[in-house]
Amino acid sequence: MSNQIILGIESTCDETAAAVVQGKTLLANVVASSMDEHARYGGVIPEIASRAHAQSFVPVVSKALADANMTIDDVDAIAVSAGPGLAGCLAVGVSGAKALAWSANKPIYGINHVIGHVAVTQLQFGDLPANTMALIVSGGHTSLLHVNDIARDVEVVGTTLDDAAGECFDKVARLLGFPYPGGPYIDRHAQHGDPHAIKVPQGLTQGRAGKEHPYDFSFSGVKTAIARWIEERQGSGQEIPVDDVCASLAGSVAQVLSRKSMRGCEQFDSTTLIVGGGFSANSQLREALMEVGCNHGVDVRIPQIKLCTDNGAMVAMLGSNLVEAGVAPSDMEFPIDSAMPLTKICM
Repeated sequence: MSNQIILGIESTCDETAAAVVQGKTLLANVVASSMDEHARYGGVIPEIASRAHAQSFVPVVSKALADANMTIDDVDAIAVSAGPGLAGCLAVGVSGAKALAWSANKPIYGINHVIGHVAVTQLQFGDLPANTMALIVSGGHTSLLHVNDIARDVEVVGTTLDDAAGECFDKVARLLGFPYPGGPYIDRHAQHGDPHAIKVPQGLTQGRAGKEHPYDFSFSGVKTAIARWIEERQGSGQEIPVDDVCASLAGSVAQVLSRKSMRGCEQFDSTTLIVGGGFSANSQLREALMEVGCNHGVDVRIPQIKLCTDNGAMVAMLGSNLVEAGVAPSDMEFPIDSAMPLTKICM
């Protein structure tokens, strides 16, 4: 079953994506983003994203199959993101995937988008070792997971209690006047700043809160502290050292994420840390994780940038794992779940 051909379809937010995977080999990966349409609003508008998915679904899936030199008849199974994500966006992708599966008489798997971020690393690094930790960081999720079996057993160790890392970056970027999405702008400016210029709080790392939430994350206080610092400087007519603000923010967030990840690895005696999600493209975080991993004897696996952001390859790869493990396909009537729990791998 390891050479099964899986078509993966992704539509949780603003990317319409499709990919074809055979076993653990990526044959095609196509992504159409509606990001430019959302930029002027400072964030993703669900109705606009849903409309873009409806327009892009057929062209994207068709191109993925063509790039793989295949037709739908060559596909053994279809995998589609069923959650978590924006409800309207999920509905477009799942409806399209179901129609395709029904018309071609193919089994379908409604998969967990977040767990897909873990699975996609297999395309670059090979099989997942047993007892693996995973840090998933994106605009909406910051989660620390313990992965015993990518197809059957995933445990949530820590999660975001308020703003996710990506949300925090976007909100600070708005204060600094950067376009949406702000993460790449903060990353670039941070490379020229002093990460120790501003004292940025590190939520849930000290005192009672740190003891009660050793693996959870909180970045709302970071955003608030920086906002107040900027307001005070502006109120007194002082110039804002943008590079230093970005470097201090990026350094603080990277430190919290890397330290808590290593603590999780120690707790579960894991020597492998998988990193995924759009925010894992951040250069300060990648550097911090590689450094602490080296110091703790942990193999940190961060995929190449094109596999960090939402894509069809991650969906197809998780589907491939489910097929290989002998997991039964989803019922054709499975629903979308915009708040799908991270312990649920497949609908």
